[in-house]
Amino acid sequence: MDRAKAAKKAAANKSKPKESNTNLAKRKEADAEILRAKQKKRDEEKAAAEAAAKSAKGGS
Repeated sequence: MDRAKAAKKAAANKSKPKESNTNLAKRKEADAEILRAKQKKRDEEKAAAEAAAKSAKGGS
């Protein structure tokens, strides 16, 4: 039973079109750009929160 299930799964994966290296690289770069933007936004929010906490604390 497991062998038949594995064969069926392999056949399903075989029919998927392969992604070319250029498309793969473009997709990876786009994903990386999105992650960089999210990280930048998080860093800015963290800095703003720290600045607000510092001013609320009364730091001079």
